[in-house]
This record gives sequence, C-alpha cells and structure tokens, in this order.
Amino acid sequence: MKKVAFITLGCKVNQYETNSMIQKFMQEDYKIVEETEKADIYIVNTCTVTNISDRKSRQMLRRVKEQNKEAIVVACGCYVQVAKEEIEKIEEIDLAVGNNEKKEIVQIIEKYRKERHKPIEIQDVMHQKEYVELGETTYTEKTRAVIKVQDGCDRFCSYCIIPYARGRVRSRRPENVIEEIEKISQKGIKEVVITGIHIASYGKDFKEEYRLIDLLEEINQIKGIERIRLGSIEPLLITEEFVKRLVKLEKICHHFHLSLQSGCNETLVRMNRRYNVEQFREIVERLRNNYEDVMLTTDIIVGFPGESEEEFETTYQFLKEIKFYKMHIFKYSPRKGTKAAEMKNQIDGRMKEERSQRLIELSNKNEKEYNESYVGKEVEMLCEEEKNGHYQGHTKNYLLAWIKSEEKLENQIVKATCVKAENDHILVEKPRCNEVVTNA
Repeated sequence: MKKVAFITLGCKVNQYETNSMIQKFMQEDYKIVEETEKADIYIVNTCTVTNISDRKSRQMLRRVKEQNKEAIVVACGCYVQVAKEEIEKIEEIDLAVGNNEKKEIVQIIEKYRKERHKPIEIQDVMHQKEYVELGETTYTEKTRAVIKVQDGCDRFCSYCIIPYARGRVRSRRPENVIEEIEKISQKGIKEVVITGIHIASYGKDFKEEYRLIDLLEEINQIKGIERIRLGSIEPLLITEEFVKRLVKLEKICHHFHLSLQSGCNETLVRMNRRYNVEQFREIVERLRNNYEDVMLTTDIIVGFPGESEEEFETTYQFLKEIKFYKMHIFKYSPRKGTKAAEMKNQIDGRMKEERSQRLIELSNKNEKEYNESYVGKEVEMLCEEEKNGHYQGHTKNYLLAWIKSEEKLENQIVKATCVKAENDHILVEKPRCNEVVTNA
C-alpha cells in the first residue's frame, strides 16, 4: 500500500481542498500518513498570499524531500499557479499541479509513476468560468465543518495576487452546497463555516438572481445544523437589506470578520478597496444595532506604500473608535505581479514593525477588555475538545471559552456563566446536567 502525506499551507479553502484530495487517495487504497512520517508521495498544497507564504512553500517542498529521497514530491495550489518559473527551478519537485487540476491529482500522479515525465502544465484559471466540484470534500475542524461555496475574486486589490492564482468568481450551485451540509448534519456535526475566496460575491455569476443571503436562508432550514458561521467577508456585503434578512436566521453566529485593511481613505484608494471609512462606520453601526452581542474582527495592513505618519495615525484613531475585538495585523510586503509592488514610497521595515506593534497592543487591550465585560454573563458554548478535564470551545459570537467538567461534553452546546476572564479566553462554570442544550 502506497503512503501519501499532505502538507497544507494557507487558508481554509486550501484545507478544504486538501481534504478532497485525501478522500480521492483513500478511495484508491492509498494510506494517508502524517507529514513527519516516511511516505512514498508528499503533496504540498501551497499558498502565495504574501512573499513569506511563497518562501514557506519553497522551504516545505525542499524539506519533505529530505525525509525520503525516493519519494515523489508534488507541489500544488496557489504558489504553483502564479510562479511557474520559480517552481521549475526547485529541483526537489517532481510534479506540479495547478488549482484546477486538484480534482484529477490521483490520475496525474499515477501517470507520472508510470512515465516519469515531469510535466508542469498549469491551466490558466482566468479562463475558468464555472465552479469545479471536487467530490467528497467535507473538511472538519473538531466539531465544525468548513464548506467551500465559491472560488475566485474579481476585486483586484492593488496588493493582492490571489485573483491571478484563483481566477474569476465562480459560485458553487446551491443544491450541491445544501446536499453536502445535509450529509454533515447526519453525522452529528452542529456548526458549519461558510468559506470561499470572496464569499460576498457568491451568486454574481449565476444567470438567476440568487446571492449569499438566499443560500444562508436555505442552510438555516437544515435540521441538525445549529450554527452557521461566516468566513471573512467584504464590508459592502452588509447592506440594510442583507442585515434585515440575516437577523431572521436564528442559526447565524454573531461574529463577523470584516476585512478593513486600513482606516484611512487615502490609503484605501491606493489599495483599490471599494469602500471608505464613513461607509465602514455605518456598516459597523448597522451590525451593532441589530446584534447586541456582536463580535467584530478584522485584517489590517501596516506600512502600505505611501502610508505617511499622518495616514497611519488616522488609521490608529479609527481603529480605537471602532474597537474591534481582535485585529490580525500584517506588515505589508511587496508581492511581485501586483500594482502595489511597483508603487513609489515603499515603507522601511523598522517603521512597519513599530506601527505593527502599536496595533497589536491596541488589539490585545480590546480583547482583554471585551473578555472582562463577560464576567457574570451567561453564554452558550459549543464544546470542541477535552484537555486534562477541561473542554475548550467557542461561544456563538466566537469567544474562546474553557469549562471544567467530568461529564463528556464534546460536540454539546451548553449554557454556562463566565466566572473569569483571561487575556485571550474566558472561563465558565460547569453547567448542571439539565443545562445541556443539545446532545451529540
């Protein structure tokens, strides 16, 4: 029995697609082993969102070859899609597979094993017009399942290479999404995470009028599913009409990751973002007016080309005002193939580091204060895994929580009271048996 190991870098979409490839190999009687074990085939599902991602992809491809010199090393995914010339120079790679070819990866590898031909024929994803189904694909994280509903992006932000790696927007047919989630619910999984490259664009490529909110309304009706969590979303998705329909869906988790990137209008223009801070402020108010316990998180890029001290300070003050629960801070790094990489006034590394640290401190302060505000409050927690008599899980608005219990609580939603707040999580008191909301 041939052994195959997978290494996945990057986002949940990549993780979802890795799981699909795993299923395909299992169907052909391959044995799936850990990446640290000796395998006959190593498949590295690469990421290219930043230059650091590229470097990690290259390092991983070289490292796995050292574990077994005779193994077939396969590079696939986004880095492969946009860096053919670089891929060709990595001697450790035996085979390169693009994003569209993942669905046929077993056949591609089988052919290589027979012919020992080293093809690097990567399809141009920019010409792909329809969503490609990958087959058995459910990717689970403990007690939740990640569902990919869409691929590609049409936004072309000036710093981002992803549209070139993933192509134009292609939406998955709603009946296929619903079928997968119905199967998931039958396995007892209670929470689904809706993900994609740009889920706010879901349905824009359909001939009929059907968008993300229509899909969410259908998912909300599936028996057994009790939580629907949205992945990162474009702020402009949150219109009055969208929220008016969304608040009627009792299974929607009150956590929204709104990708802001900058709190300064001038910087947003250079980034080619489609909103301004005034619109963003209205969107935040809209969510907070409709969800009392809403949790808002975001992504911020510091040191974008041309970001003056005044522009950064504008961003800092805006972030203080909005008071996100948590901010993921990224120091801008030029990405070959993007407009931003060619812009003048690139910011030096020392200044990026200083600005990054200021925002990290602000984010940590917000998180700590928000957690402390929950002491004495009742929450509903989905218990995910047990460690030393304690269960870790998340509340509906995505607070990380821990609870001590001698009972088995995995995959149960329990009501509990927050008794203590730590910097990055809360502690809740053990529920009585009759406080268990749902059982697996």
